[in-house]
Amino acid sequence: MKSWKMWLIVLVLITVAPDIMAQCAMCRGTVESTVSNGRSVIASELNFGIVYLLMVPYLIVATIGFMWYRNSRREHEKRLEITGRVRRAMSQM
Repeated sequence: MKSWKMWLIVLVLITVAPDIMAQCAMCRGTVESTVSNGRSVIASELNFGIVYLLMVPYLIVATIGFMWYRNSRREHEKRLEITGRVRRAMSQM
């Protein structure tokens, strides 16, 4: 059942990929035309936008990873506390 979902996702990504690649040519054309006209502000703003779009996924993954790490440490501490209680209770018997 999961196999057909994976193939569907791959098919959608393959069909959308040419549209994604077309944006690169559009951006390059915009930068070339504005720089040749003497306006380099648009090129620098476009570079800032590219860096912003590059950083956002990494920040999201880093945030999720940090939250996962913090949660797993709390769970580990709880397990150690429970194990300690069990050992103390067993030693008192």
